[in-house]
Amino acid sequence: MGEVRKLQKKLRQIENLEIKISLNAEERFKISRKEELRHRLAELQLQQLCGLQRAPGSPQGDMKRAAEDAPEVRSSQAPPASKILRGPEEAGTAPPATRRAPNVTLGSRQGRDAPEDAELETCWQKAKFRLRVLEGHNDIITCVLAVDNLVISGSRDTTVKVWHVPTATEHKNLGGHTAGVTCLSAPPAESCTKLARLLSLSDDERFVLSGSADSNVKIWTLSIGQCVKSIYTFNAVTALCFVPEGDAYIVTGSDGGKVQAWRWCSLDNCQSINAHQQAVTSIQRQGPLVFSSSSDGGVSVWETRGGGEREPLSLLCHWSGQVTGCTGALALSPRGDKVLLADGRPWIKILDWTTGALSRLNNHGSVTGVTDCVHQTGGLLIASRYDAADGDSGLNLFSLPRCRYLASLRWPRASRMLCFATWTTGSGAHRWVSGGRDLVVWEQLPVTGKRRSDITVKRDVRLELPPESEGDTEDDETDEHLEDDDAGRDEDDAEPAGSWLRCVLQ
Repeated sequence: MGEVRKLQKKLRQIENLEIKISLNAEERFKISRKEELRHRLAELQLQQLCGLQRAPGSPQGDMKRAAEDAPEVRSSQAPPASKILRGPEEAGTAPPATRRAPNVTLGSRQGRDAPEDAELETCWQKAKFRLRVLEGHNDIITCVLAVDNLVISGSRDTTVKVWHVPTATEHKNLGGHTAGVTCLSAPPAESCTKLARLLSLSDDERFVLSGSADSNVKIWTLSIGQCVKSIYTFNAVTALCFVPEGDAYIVTGSDGGKVQAWRWCSLDNCQSINAHQQAVTSIQRQGPLVFSSSSDGGVSVWETRGGGEREPLSLLCHWSGQVTGCTGALALSPRGDKVLLADGRPWIKILDWTTGALSRLNNHGSVTGVTDCVHQTGGLLIASRYDAADGDSGLNLFSLPRCRYLASLRWPRASRMLCFATWTTGSGAHRWVSGGRDLVVWEQLPVTGKRRSDITVKRDVRLELPPESEGDTEDDETDEHLEDDDAGRDEDDAEPAGSWLRCVLQ
């Protein structure tokens, strides 16, 4: 068991090395041994499995066989997005009371009943998607977003690219940053009109914001692909979001833990806060609230104040990494009084930011599993999954607000997904975009039609357990053992720290 844990830990370290900005000769040698280590790990795990199968009465053996016997679900039809996205509150009926503990259900409303979750599960087991790879970046894609029929992507190669989705072609190449692009945001149309008038541009002009490790936030026009404004922040920008309340402003996070607010039209710095001890990894808005997270595991909740306040952000609460139990590249996604947290481990943390209560949702059946990003759309939670041991990658789908597991979507050549965005077409069909080594557009195919799906829908019985309150579990103990086994390794073997890239690859 000791060698298995050491190999698992080394493979996780290699995965983190691969997404560093630059590598030295020793690091490149370690990466070259990845397939060798994966092969050795597979051999050891096979030996363990054979041992478990010789003990038919053991619960471990039963669990292994259950996982192996789980049927692969394929589909010929896709459910309409309107059916998948609509919750009971949107259908005009009140949801029944749930028996689940309050700290498990997301949002302030009660969860769906079991029959509706079962219906969603059946729908997603029939889902079909066409996948298209958008080629043009020559390095890792760090951030993505969607505006109308356009996909915008930022990359470690310092560029922002605009893609026309219907034709899967590059529409604009926005070059101007001198270091890797780390984050993107798109202001709403009303805010764009205000700035467009000040710049004597068309009222229907749309803008995109990009943040970079070169300490700049740039404002780009989508029609002509030019940078019309730039903010120098004096620190590498690792996260940003746009807040339309009041006079509207941009909120940025830096690699030093600073959160700053900038007025939208004048670009004046109206607030600067030393909010976190380490790099800010994510900033997300939900109504009048702004949420920020840090690589030290801390989560802060801010209330936005309109009316032209000199300091638009007011701290409501802060939960440290000791409470969240998170470290590293922490990604967050808020929903009601809950925040979903992913920090590159096999599970998703669910933090009640009003009380500090914590629960955990399993997102992988292996200790070598990695969760890089979480995203919510309507009644659906989408989480990336990646296994450092074998390179298996895909998406897990859960119903909201109860977080019941629905299905896993995979495709043969999938790479690690580090960022994600969603939107729907005029007909209500799903369109998604994922970024990492590859930039991929996921287009839901219609219910009728003979077109073959590019993805495979599978079930993983290990993910069917409901969220549980945080505490000492077998997974926790396993993770602690992984740390202990490598406690005496050289410093060069340690996971890379302090790089902006580890903080922003979500």
